[in-house]
Amino acid sequence: MNKSELIDAVAASADIAKAEAGKAVDAWTESIMGALKQGDDVVLVGFGTFSVKERAERTGRNPQTGKAIKISAAKVPGFKAGKGLKAAVN
Repeated sequence: MNKSELIDAVAASADIAKAEAGKAVDAWTESIMGALKQGDDVVLVGFGTFSVKERAERTGRNPQTGKAIKISAAKVPGFKAGKGLKAAVN
């Protein structure tokens, strides 16, 4: 499912116009990104938890030359599925 299909599904499920559903989906994603940018976790009980994880500096290999390269430390977004989402998938 891509973003436009998600908007269609939200519009049908909530019985609202596609434009309103698009605004709602955009607001939802922007809110999550804003919270993660500030270092906060977003916990949706039954669905899952969005969080920021620290990735340590590590050594990798250039696949073309085989030479070792340094990969810098980084912050990456993470998601851990909640009990309700796991149950729905299985």
